[in-house]
Amino acid sequence: MREAATCLIGEHDFSAFRSSECQAKSPVRELRRLDVRQSGDYVVFDLVANAFLHHMVRNIVGCLVYVGKGRHPAAWAGEVLASRDRAQGAPTQDAAGFICARKL
Repeated sequence: MREAATCLIGEHDFSAFRSSECQAKSPVRELRRLDVRQSGDYVVFDLVANAFLHHMVRNIVGCLVYVGKGRHPAAWAGEVLASRDRAQGAPTQDAAGFICARKL
């Protein structure tokens, strides 16, 4: 998951990770940090960006979880990003109990 996360750092078009309900004028965002770490029985995802799209964090986490479960190789995260197609990604991750994202 950490290797997959590195593919997403930087300024990109995050269309593949936005909700169909997203009303942002531009899908371009700068993901400044995406840390993945284990804390006891939990996996903690810490994301820092200049702004987030609707469901962007949940969709990124869903992608990383698929990689972590072995459903796709780490490079898949970069392929999803490059596709700019939401249909290419993993299902939207349930937000219950895990999401903490910060806008700087």
